[in-house]
Amino acid sequence: MGMKMVSVKRFLLPLLISFSFAHFISCNIPGTQRLSSVDRIRDRGSIVMITQNSGNTYYLYREQPAGFEYDLAAEFARYLNVDLEVVTPGWLEMFDMLDHGVGDFIAAGVTVVPSREKRVDFSDPYLTVRQEVIVHHDNFNIRSIEDLKGETVHVRAGTSYQERLAELLGEGVEMELVLIPDIPTDELIRQVADAEIDITVTDSNIALINRVYHPDIRIAFPISEPQSLAWAVRKGNRELLQTLNGFFTRIRTDGTLDEIYNRYHEDRNTLGRFDLKVFHEKVDTHLPRYQKMIKDAADRHGFDWRLIAAMIYQESHFNPRARSYTGVRGLMQVTQKTAAEMGIVNRMDPEQSINAGVGYLASLHERFDDIESDGDRLLFSLASYNVGYGHVRDAQKIVREHGSDPDSWSSLLEVLPLLRMPEYYRETRYGYARGTEPVRYVENILAYYDILKRKV
Repeated sequence: MGMKMVSVKRFLLPLLISFSFAHFISCNIPGTQRLSSVDRIRDRGSIVMITQNSGNTYYLYREQPAGFEYDLAAEFARYLNVDLEVVTPGWLEMFDMLDHGVGDFIAAGVTVVPSREKRVDFSDPYLTVRQEVIVHHDNFNIRSIEDLKGETVHVRAGTSYQERLAELLGEGVEMELVLIPDIPTDELIRQVADAEIDITVTDSNIALINRVYHPDIRIAFPISEPQSLAWAVRKGNRELLQTLNGFFTRIRTDGTLDEIYNRYHEDRNTLGRFDLKVFHEKVDTHLPRYQKMIKDAADRHGFDWRLIAAMIYQESHFNPRARSYTGVRGLMQVTQKTAAEMGIVNRMDPEQSINAGVGYLASLHERFDDIESDGDRLLFSLASYNVGYGHVRDAQKIVREHGSDPDSWSSLLEVLPLLRMPEYYRETRYGYARGTEPVRYVENILAYYDILKRKV
């Protein structure tokens, strides 16, 4: 089933009129007025998601849709067996579009607050967050709500952040509140990181994601109690609301919600600020020297060059003379055996090291041709590059014996660490392995890769 995408950013009024007219007509065709809202969605074969174009909600990566909210919505469309269409108006226009029938539901990280509950019906919550104050990492003057007195705080207009800060103003916290319409909160966080503004406010989940891309920010303190994020439907649309709630019950129970959340959040928290700071600096200063070599090698073997760059950084921090205590050397920490297999003579030569490392990764990828999922197959290959092909196959054997899916990375990362324990490795072909290392190795590469996808 294909996922259709429609981006609405201009000509909003004509669209509102045309969509509203179409909605009126469809509801008055003989027979259709007796259909529930969910039946009408199934009848037309698509559901329309109203969202925002941002790193936490919906964006395009290599011409493919992505984002936490988008992936949840795509799962919901599969739940209904329909296509997913996406419209991305300005923040303040989303509720108008929903009211006028230009879209079936809002999925944009919307906080449930009383003012919004008067206008829409909210689904059961799928995430709990707090509003966090964001300052530059070097700003140690802002540590509590009282410290906001006399400061200037920039936030997006029409948000729950504005409502909460207005409450603080009413409670005597005298600050200057600057409201900016239709600017992504991600951009305000970047401005704090670059010292263009001093303070902004965001939800905790957005703060955690952006701390990876902007290590110069500090999450100072919360200004709210825990709040719920939920999807919104038009007032009185009980059928769709009940269907949404059934969907959320299902994905909480079967682990799908956790899997999608971890896809965008969990791996980002494996690196400390210093690690991220050094990475950003070396991407700017060292990566350009090797970028063409990396692209050429990655293209030959069908890999995203940014993944290979992330892998090289994990291996050597872009140091062509790097050498580990085990004797591996160069940008991609190639062993003598691998160098011989790949036909290179100088592991310290950047181009030779890159060609050998990428070629070896490609050979591992070919050996995992029994794994159907492209994503899992790639992660298995990366883990094998670190710990060895045989140990990964040993871990698969343990997974299989425990009745889980041996071709799933989520299963493998639970079992790989067991290879350091005698009761497990004694029953394997290749024996002991420091199994926690390939797990962290892959997690770090994915975190660096995710940064490069947005940075480069």
